Amino acid sequence: MAVPKRILIVDDDPDVHGLLRATLDAPDRHIESAYDGSAGLQLVESTPYDLVLTDLNMPGLDGMTLLERIREVQPETPVVVMTVANTPENIVRAIRERAFSYFSKPFTVNAVTEMVERALSGSGAEDDIQVLSARPQWLGLRLRCKIETASRIVQFIRELGMDLTPAEQEQVTTAFREILLNAIEHGAGSDPGKRVTITYVRTKRAALYYVRDPGKGFSFEQLTHAAVSNPADSPVEHVEVREMLGMRPGGFGIMMTRELVDELIYNEQGNEVLLIKYLDRDWH
Repeated sequence: MAVPKRILIVDDDPDVHGLLRATLDAPDRHIESAYDGSAGLQLVESTPYDLVLTDLNMPGLDGMTLLERIREVQPETPVVVMTVANTPENIVRAIRERAFSYFSKPFTVNAVTEMVERALSGSGAEDDIQVLSARPQWLGLRLRCKIETASRIVQFIRELGMDLTPAEQEQVTTAFREILLNAIEHGAGSDPGKRVTITYVRTKRAALYYVRDPGKGFSFEQLTHAAVSNPADSPVEHVEVREMLGMRPGGFGIMMTRELVDELIYNEQGNEVLLIKYLDRDWH
């Protein structure tokens, strides 16, 4: 019989414990609770956990310090951060301290459940995410070309869009996710030995998302299997091409992404792309 996965919830709000316990409870899981950071640290120091979910703002030892201490005593333990104190500084610090994921409150139960599943079933390596720059206005990362790693970074990027409207936040996140998955699947051939570089830059007037993959690139003339290359008088021509090539249905990624951000710019080689979302509606 498999050993149950041990999950620790650290939060000073009993309602959060109740919600997470009801959501995450399963026969193959053992869930424990701590109501402040110091108590949480004592448990982690004495017992190995498969996952820790922690709030940031707690009496005594705060969640970010708890994350740092967990990295010292149980460095392989995935830690998911949850907070109402959602700031770019907290998000970037969580990435630097190798948090598995980050959610602002109130969070959706489905999103947290999916991330918990990834944390418990994943085989993440310490260097899956390499930090090149960890400033709130300039975040630079190198990622292993793994779908799990992409999902983690997409959640951090979603949180960084906090000053967008909810609809805009979801649009930018969807666009970034599509470009990142293209870079991993097509540019790197889903080879975890290769890496994708991403950069997030926040200016007063715009948010910029840059992705560079290790592939040889492409030209739009070669993308006969993608909707972006369809002639104006044949909007679904690529569907027949994909069928002939034995490819899965789809091919709308780049075309869809163009509609979700204000600008989408590729380099000449086709292995670097810049997404721009203007924050000053009157500027562009």
